[in-house]
Amino acid sequence: MASLYSPTLFVSCIFLLPTICLALDPFVSYDFKVSYITASPLGVPQQVIAINGNFPGPIINVTTNNNVAINVRNKLDEELLITWAGIQQRRSSWQDGVLGTNCPIPPKWNWTYNFQVKDQVGSFYYFPSVNFQKASGGYGGFIINNREVIPIPFDSPDGDITIMIGDWYIRNHTALRKTLNGGKELGMPDGVLINGKGPYRYNDTLVPDGIEHETITVHPGKTYRIRVHNVGVSTSLNFRIQGHNLLLAESEGSYTVQQNYTNLDIHVGQSYSFLVNMDQNASTDYYIVASARFVNETVWKRVTGVGILHYTNSKGKASGPLPDPPQDQFDRSYSMNQARSIRWNVTASGARPNPQGSFRYGSINVTEVYVLRNKAPVKIEGKKRATLNGISFVNPKTPIRLADQYKLKGIYKLDFPSRPITGPPRMETSVINGTYRGFMEVVFQNNETKMQSYHLDGYAFFVVGMDFGEWTESSRGTYNKWDGIARSTVQVYPGAWTAILISLDNVGVWNLRTENLDSWHLGQETYIRIVNPEATNKTEVPMPENVLYCGALSKMQKPQDISSAKLAVSSPPLFFMFMAFITTLISLSS
Repeated sequence: MASLYSPTLFVSCIFLLPTICLALDPFVSYDFKVSYITASPLGVPQQVIAINGNFPGPIINVTTNNNVAINVRNKLDEELLITWAGIQQRRSSWQDGVLGTNCPIPPKWNWTYNFQVKDQVGSFYYFPSVNFQKASGGYGGFIINNREVIPIPFDSPDGDITIMIGDWYIRNHTALRKTLNGGKELGMPDGVLINGKGPYRYNDTLVPDGIEHETITVHPGKTYRIRVHNVGVSTSLNFRIQGHNLLLAESEGSYTVQQNYTNLDIHVGQSYSFLVNMDQNASTDYYIVASARFVNETVWKRVTGVGILHYTNSKGKASGPLPDPPQDQFDRSYSMNQARSIRWNVTASGARPNPQGSFRYGSINVTEVYVLRNKAPVKIEGKKRATLNGISFVNPKTPIRLADQYKLKGIYKLDFPSRPITGPPRMETSVINGTYRGFMEVVFQNNETKMQSYHLDGYAFFVVGMDFGEWTESSRGTYNKWDGIARSTVQVYPGAWTAILISLDNVGVWNLRTENLDSWHLGQETYIRIVNPEATNKTEVPMPENVLYCGALSKMQKPQDISSAKLAVSSPPLFFMFMAFITTLISLSS
């Protein structure tokens, strides 16, 4: 891997812009060793993906505008990419960690991600994006804190807790991948994990003995910020803590209007922050529950995730039945109304001093509209595939952003249909041609019988509407054009639609996908390509020197240089002085 430090430009920074260089944003660095371990989260030994020997992986904890260097050592026996869900890497899709922008990291290689968490706060997470690896772990939390000069819209909590919930199979990702590639369904998950651990034995019949469960210890009278992420494969989960209110405060980087919930549906890929006051008596411990939604509850009882909230002065173990979930197995209106109640706090400052609502998205004219319809998987060219608008996406051997850099032709097509195609479905590398500084309306129409979540890398979009039935032009009359929540992952109910608005101000190639891992693996995704038409394209950070090459450019890849890989992490200040200088020039010129 080539050195990330340019002495010439560094010297230029020192002599030409010393005041800027002295005011550079701080850097933080992490070293990730991604490897297999044997673990038994549901009581059965299986292969799990760990980071630095831990499952889940470490929490990345940074502050707004920090420069972040994460050196990834791939100790797996297959290629690897890490993506940063919801992190809006401004002007640099080079670090996004998905196949449309990056060549995968080969086994036994190091590769260093370098990006700035620019003008962003909140609760996010990371995970492996290729080869169905997320189903075996490899994920962890990502916290971006406010700068001290920017107030948060609530009293500082007494503690910060991350909880990762998700459905889980005792088959590892390679077996699950083989099942999907063979045209079969994955079937019902074997359980729901909380922070990588199985359920507390609340029921001797449903939960076998010997399973390790998660215990979170708290102090009475204190208030904690609890960040909850659904990192599962495909199951929506209802989250609740027995006897405690969940005061919703933030979702994927946006502060919300603060409302109390006794439970909240958290769909695949979504993240929330709750303020929870430990105001109950401590006669016993309390259950933390993550249970499956919109399934046959009788069958699924055995896969409910259960952890323990333990007060330091607790007098006994939790016992008795779990707190009830919503009683609406066949009626999704409660869940949709709950989702509609989540609103943006337009008066709170975000990463900057100005109010979140100072960007008045409702008054901006829409420049392009895409209605994206998914259907149940179908056979295309003899293979079971998932589609959007009749297109099942095929990842190119040469990433789209790399192909653009080297002006390669025929790698992809800029012809993704804005409406469902009328002919038979087809497999293509078809990409949305986004207009720089345009304002895009996207309507997700879910024509399947299961819940879907959709995510867009590089952006927070505004969730302006959702309803059952077919979306029509007149549906715009129901849109929330004032305080619709800004986030990066949104649910779409079966037989329903969800509408979002996106301000296309972040140059790059950005992945738009379902977060349901099985549908994603089968092709339910595309990319939005956004190019600054100015000849100099100063709005984008230059291609990194350590870029990996593959596909049509594979001959350009040099052998792994371990010494350079170490330099990338051992000397991050040099790299970031260079990158901050470039970023500053971009800001001054745009």
